[in-house]
Amino acid sequence: MRHGDADLRTEGQVTPMEPNARPGVPSVVAVVVAYNRQELLLEALAALRAQTAPLTAVVVVDNHSDDDSAQVASDFWPEVELVRLTRNTGGAGGFATGMAVAIARHEPDWIWVMDDDTVPTETALEELLEAVDRPDVVLAGSRVVWTDGSDHPMNTPRANPFARKEDVRAAAERGVTPVRSLSFVSMLVSARRVKEAGLPIADYFIWNDDFEFSTRMLRRGQGVFVPSSVVVHKTKARANTDVDPGARFFFEVRNKIWLMVFSHGLNPFEKAVYMGSTLLRWVRTFRASRQRRFLLTQLRRGLVAGFGSRPRLNADVLCDLGPVTEAVVKVEAPARRAA
Repeated sequence: MRHGDADLRTEGQVTPMEPNARPGVPSVVAVVVAYNRQELLLEALAALRAQTAPLTAVVVVDNHSDDDSAQVASDFWPEVELVRLTRNTGGAGGFATGMAVAIARHEPDWIWVMDDDTVPTETALEELLEAVDRPDVVLAGSRVVWTDGSDHPMNTPRANPFARKEDVRAAAERGVTPVRSLSFVSMLVSARRVKEAGLPIADYFIWNDDFEFSTRMLRRGQGVFVPSSVVVHKTKARANTDVDPGARFFFEVRNKIWLMVFSHGLNPFEKAVYMGSTLLRWVRTFRASRQRRFLLTQLRRGLVAGFGSRPRLNADVLCDLGPVTEAVVKVEAPARRAA
C-alpha cells in the first residue's frame, strides 16, 4: 500500500517500515509524536536517520495535524511507520498510541520516545543503550539542551532523592545519575516493563503524563540520567515549568491531583514530598503571572475535575482509533490482568 493512498487517512491507520535491526544488538523503535511542526519534525527524522546505533523502526504519530506533517514525514522518509490519528489525543494519547503500535508490531527490547521538536545528536541513542546494559535499569533519559547549548530547565532531571548511597556511587562510576522520573523528551523505556505496568495514561492529555508514567515504570527497576546522550529541545523559549501556563494550568492541577490520588507510581511519603514541591511551584507561577484571576479560575476547575473524576481506561479514551485501539488493548492486557 502506498503512502498516498486515500484510505491511509482512516482512523488509526498504520503504514509499515522495514526492520533495520542487527543480530545481537538490542532492538529499538523510536516513537515521535508530531503536531503542526513539520519543519522541526523533518529535523528530528533526519537526526534519527543519522544515529550511530541502529533503529528497528521509527513510528511517527501524527496527532491530527493540519499542516501536512504526516505527508511531509512520509515524503522525506518513506519507510517510516506512520500513524495518522483523526483527532488530537494530546501528548499523552500520542505517546500511548505510539508505544502500543511499536510493541504490537515489532516487539522491541526498547522504545525511544520524543516530541517532534526534539533533535538528537548522532550518538544519543548509542549512549542511552550503553547506560541500560544492566538488568535492573528499565528507563534512561538524555541530557536535554536548548538551541544555545545550555541545559533546558524544562527537561533537566533531578537526582533521585530517595536513592541508596551505594546505588548513587555505582551509577556515578558508569557516568550516570539515578532518577525518580524522566521527561518524554528523549526517554528510552523497556518494552517489557511497559507491558508489565501499562502505557501512558491518555486521559491526562497534556502535562504530568510523563511524570506519572516514568514513576510508575520505576516502582520496579531503576532509571538513570545519561549526560553523555544529548538532544536539542527546540522550544520557542528557554522556559521553566513554572512559566505562566495560561489555560493549560487546568491540566497541571487536574492531572497532579489524579497522580497523587490514583497513580501507583509514588509511595505515600513520595507523594507528600512531591505535592509540597508542586504547591511551591504553583505559588511561584501565580506570583509571576499577569493574569492571576484567569489562573485562579483554572485552579478551581482543575481541583473540581481532579477530585470529582478519575482517569478513564486507555481502551475507552482511544476507543475510536481502529487498529490503534486494538494495539493499545493488546499491549495493556498483561498489566490489566496483573492489576
